[in-house]
Amino acid sequence: MRKSTTFGLILASAIAITTVAVAAPGAGGPGAGGPGGWHSHGRGQLMALNKLNLTDAQRASIKQIIQTSFAQNKTQRQALRQQRSAFEAMTPDQGGYQSAATRLAKAEGSATQLRVQQRANVRAQIYALLNAAQKAQLATFKAQRQARRQQWQQFKAQHPVSSTSSTTP
Repeated sequence: MRKSTTFGLILASAIAITTVAVAAPGAGGPGAGGPGGWHSHGRGQLMALNKLNLTDAQRASIKQIIQTSFAQNKTQRQALRQQRSAFEAMTPDQGGYQSAATRLAKAEGSATQLRVQQRANVRAQIYALLNAAQKAQLATFKAQRQARRQQWQQFKAQHPVSSTSSTTP
């Protein structure tokens, strides 16, 4: 009984996390990823920009780049959101359910490809605004973040999480 309860909780958590992941940052909107998706790995890259002593002109330019990117992608995000909603409203026994799933999968794939390209474009535009000292400082922040990530991975490897199923009867 305890294993099925644990499995149910894990499954419910996975569904909730997936829903949040699809709805917020993946859309490239103002959710956790922010407009335009500049900080695709969370708020770390945006926070790094705040530490670069940007001039007012640089800040204004970055804001404009992000707002423009966000506005350009708004109709695509809305269309994809509508397609998701229409598919989610269907039941598996409805005619056209599988073809709707296929169309949605293709649309999601295309949207992901476009989103990655747009994020790269936004990052390149912002990077071009930085002076040499700011670029060097940004590289330092990135190296520090990678070192912290590596330390965390080593810690996790040395201290594995014990399985709850091994302690249950």
